[in-house]
Amino acid sequence: MIAQKIFAGARIRRIRVSKGLTQTAMAEALGISPSYLNLIERNQRPLTVQLILKLASVYKVDPEELHGEGAASLSQLREVFADPLLSGELPGEHELVEFAEAAPNAATALVKLYRAYREQAERLSDLSEVIAANPGASTIAVPRLPANEVRDVLEARPNHFASLEEEAEAFGRILSPQDDLSAALRHWLQQEHGIAVRVLPVSVMPNWRRRYDRHSHRLFLSERLSPADQLRELAIEACLIRMRAAIAAEIDALRLSSDEARRLARFELARYAAHALMMPYAAFLNAAERQRYDIDVLAARFRVSFEQAATRLTTLAREERAGIPFFMMEIDHAGNRLRRAGAEGFPHARFGGACPRLAVYAAFAEPGRIIPEAVQMPDGEMFLTLSRTVDGPYAGFEVRPRRTAILLGCELSYAGQTVYGGALSQASLEAPLPVGRACRLCERQGCLSRAEPPVTRPLGLDEMVTGFSAFDFQ
Repeated sequence: MIAQKIFAGARIRRIRVSKGLTQTAMAEALGISPSYLNLIERNQRPLTVQLILKLASVYKVDPEELHGEGAASLSQLREVFADPLLSGELPGEHELVEFAEAAPNAATALVKLYRAYREQAERLSDLSEVIAANPGASTIAVPRLPANEVRDVLEARPNHFASLEEEAEAFGRILSPQDDLSAALRHWLQQEHGIAVRVLPVSVMPNWRRRYDRHSHRLFLSERLSPADQLRELAIEACLIRMRAAIAAEIDALRLSSDEARRLARFELARYAAHALMMPYAAFLNAAERQRYDIDVLAARFRVSFEQAATRLTTLAREERAGIPFFMMEIDHAGNRLRRAGAEGFPHARFGGACPRLAVYAAFAEPGRIIPEAVQMPDGEMFLTLSRTVDGPYAGFEVRPRRTAILLGCELSYAGQTVYGGALSQASLEAPLPVGRACRLCERQGCLSRAEPPVTRPLGLDEMVTGFSAFDFQ
């Protein structure tokens, strides 16, 4: 059987241009003449096995990428143009081949656009079925969105992924970062995958935290990120490459219902893996116990942000060596709950987190201050909560900065193991602040913070009496 010849002129030209080389300079490095390289770039000569090996050695090019980069995008383009809306636009496949070869970035963008179009069409189809089934309903229960599905699945399970922890430990041994993980990651990306890392100004990359250009093998980070956040984005990209199989296996185990949900879960698990790499399990847990879970000290020791250290505390659930089972919630100014997680899953039924009396909702009045508090639920269960604001990316003068607040909590019985337990007065330990899971589920009377009436009690039974709450009940 005659082997298929490989014509990859556009790809070779793209490699040369991305590295700022002339044809003469590249030809010299490959040991061929400039005229022969010119013929290769014009697809008038195929690549030889020796030349493919030379490209892999000199420019860290994956041979499979040279042979098959167009194949994947070509099959995806076939799917796009097989849609009834576009099926009559192309007379033959040769234009698809030329498009995939000459403009791979544009081809990828077209595939992404088509994928978004298909997923949006599926959502509208689901919504149409709901409307058809409830034609007279005044309100419609919108189908669960992929983001909601991922959030619900991750909140309901322990925030611990043993396989990712093991992969992160193995990766850390390979990197051997000493005291500079950022430099070790940059070196690994460059040496193993030919990926250069650059920090770009806001004017060049105004909307993205991180962007990897797979054609020029460059990873771009925004200068708006703090050093700790830049390190996390760097670690996320490295983990997506190194731990691809482990992350895919964990996503499969979540049993999500759509491709969009799986993509979102992939990002969440990559961030988990990055935290595991930045704060190795054993070292972080040992430091946490020695420092009595002082989050500021942990953040300084591991050169991470307060938010990153707090998030890592919710993952210390290894069976043979577990830490305090913390749970976490993040909200914005409007009280929207952005994310929730816990070492044993977020305690929806036991804690809830929607009570306006919780300090996390008042933390915006005291930015940057940790507010420890003992709280008690209606059933008598007590928790230690730590609330603090965290700032988002650096903003320009005319941009309102992003500020959120996080609540870190655990059962009050663990308070003595933390540095924050000593900050609580004896009175607050003996009589914690009464809170509820949510106003709709709380029957505490006379609550000045009540925002909604309880679903379990009738209102306004006595016209001669008014209480301090906006929703009075007896």
